[in-house]
Amino acid sequence: MAQFHLMGVINVTPDSFSDGGAFIEPDAAITHGKRLVAEGADILDIGGESTRPGADPVSEDEELWRVMPVLEGLQDAGAKLSIDTMKPAVAKAALGTGATIVNDVTAFRFAPEMAGLVAESGATTCLMHMLGEPRTMQLNPTYDDVVSDVKAFLEERLNFATSEGISEEKIWLDPGIGFGKNLEHNLELLRRLDELTALGRPIVIGTSRKSFLAKLTCRDVAERLAGTIATNVLALERGATIFRVHDVAEVGDALKVAAATVGSLTWTTPST
Repeated sequence: MAQFHLMGVINVTPDSFSDGGAFIEPDAAITHGKRLVAEGADILDIGGESTRPGADPVSEDEELWRVMPVLEGLQDAGAKLSIDTMKPAVAKAALGTGATIVNDVTAFRFAPEMAGLVAESGATTCLMHMLGEPRTMQLNPTYDDVVSDVKAFLEERLNFATSEGISEEKIWLDPGIGFGKNLEHNLELLRRLDELTALGRPIVIGTSRKSFLAKLTCRDVAERLAGTIATNVLALERGATIFRVHDVAEVGDALKVAAATVGSLTWTTPST
């Protein structure tokens, strides 16, 4: 029986699109993380650099200053800890402070040496598709066929990761909803998600509160829960197994009902 997992988002940033600034103070971020675990998150994804469209990069020192106290405060929270970073120094520090997952939105393109670090540590990694970089990714994104192009990219990145010594069983793949995609690209990826699950690795889906939902519903960022639930349930039915969300309790309830209806899925803590 397949398993699905809830990855709660903790943005330790002043400028993330959904909750920028709300958890920039360590105590607030730690309290929020514990709340997400109580609501059902079995993974906490902690990031100190916004990757919203148009975001500017932050320095290594600033990113470390933001995330390290939060990682330390959540070591015993009852969930696996994921560090959302493209910087090897940040990943290394996080892995030494309880993290067991490295979530790299560049899929090791920003820093190829990250792959060796992950391999040596034995950590799990999530490799995501992004067109360009956050500052430019939404400037007229173009594909021949978005699903085929994303699949080819993820397959190439998977092969690179394994060639660097990362066990295939430790690799998750993320199509990067909203990362260099317009509305139709995002919908097509969700519609044909089974073509990506055919790669044989767990698929991570991150649609939570994203702007493409507003194009369909005309809702502000705090009002996109219904759209988030719909996209996650559809992704579950098409084979996704890891769901990166802000609203853990509500999305979790929807996924549990959907999983029970599908009959071949269950929710459980992942082995990382």
